[in-house]
Amino acid sequence: MGIIEDDEQIRAMLVNFFKDQTGVSCLLSAHSVESFFEQWKDDITLDIVLSDIGLPGESGIKGVQRIKKHAPKCQVIMLTVYDDANRVFQALCNGASGYLLKQTPLQKVKEAVVSLHEGGAPMSPGIARKVVEYFNPKHTEDLQEKLTPREAQVVEAIEEGLTNKEVAIRLDISLETVKYHIKNIYEKLQVNSRHALISRKYK
Repeated sequence: MGIIEDDEQIRAMLVNFFKDQTGVSCLLSAHSVESFFEQWKDDITLDIVLSDIGLPGESGIKGVQRIKKHAPKCQVIMLTVYDDANRVFQALCNGASGYLLKQTPLQKVKEAVVSLHEGGAPMSPGIARKVVEYFNPKHTEDLQEKLTPREAQVVEAIEEGLTNKEVAIRLDISLETVKYHIKNIYEKLQVNSRHALISRKYK
């Protein structure tokens, strides 16, 4: 495995910890993505890289892309202080296979490395929750909170497959009013088509 971590103390702690572990050996460690790649010679095969996100020079998220390009089978676990959804999803979308927060105990970090090697996708509990919430948002609550009663009626009609004209007839409002409501609904629910509005319900 390899380690990219700019905090010298944390890097040394990780390297020393993994030195004493059976079945895991740290072949490479560096303070930046650039330095890591300078040292990564062709005769070094890495299965897993532990990488920070906030690094000098290239970010750890960009680094994931480079690692995957250089060695497609090598898997990356982000080990970082950042727990905001934006960075989590950027990392995962760029190819990271796991995401741990830095307060994770060393033994748990090792378990994550072993788990990843065995086909798992290790994540700190708080991160896993964010991922689950992202893919299973509370849409019905969103609808109730964000939409006016009239807009909720329009959404219901669209979900039943009614055209704008049919919605207008059902609700006894003009076609222009229906279009106005739909525009507001799209903005509030951050969708841009009927298909997106309907699929949002069934995600």
